[in-house]
Amino acid sequence: MFTDTANSIFKEVIDNYHVIDSVDQEFSNPYDSKSQAIEHLLYRKCWIDTVQWHYEDIIRDPQIDPVAALKLKRKIDASNQDRTDMVEYIDSYFLEKYKEITPKPDATINTESPAWGVDRLSILALKVYHMHEETIREGASDAHKAACQTKLNVLLEQQVDLSTAIDTLLKDIENGDKYMKVYKQMKMYNDDELNPVLRGEK
Repeated sequence: MFTDTANSIFKEVIDNYHVIDSVDQEFSNPYDSKSQAIEHLLYRKCWIDTVQWHYEDIIRDPQIDPVAALKLKRKIDASNQDRTDMVEYIDSYFLEKYKEITPKPDATINTESPAWGVDRLSILALKVYHMHEETIREGASDAHKAACQTKLNVLLEQQVDLSTAIDTLLKDIENGDKYMKVYKQMKMYNDDELNPVLRGEK
């Protein structure tokens, strides 16, 4: 199943990140962009999500220097754009993979493309990792650990359900029961011509 590969790579990414555990560490993708195209994309996607997860932790520090916070906000904005771009690259992979499939006359479209499901699965892997960390955190109370274990159980159930849904969607596309379309996100706030502040208007 596709999500077996995805979940395995997401765990690999998160474990690798936490060896150094720094948002400033160098990125290296172990998967070849040509011979291992989808693995390469999945690894990069989850790395972006993992770094951004920690950006979001840092910027919530109530003692953060305002200048540093603004600089970090710019990094988060850039990371969000990278994240969106990676989703579109992953969807492009699926479009190419299924380009010869002719949808059945009664085929329907899904509420989200496969890659946006993958996006949620990547974030979910991060939630699972960090919630598990809370269940074993030294110094945390038994009540805290128990509460986090309950939440972790829900996250693990959600991970199974979301994985099943993504695999089912891909199978339906492959069988012609569903078809996919990709709408570019067309974000307006990063565009010099669409954001009036960037355009210089007041």
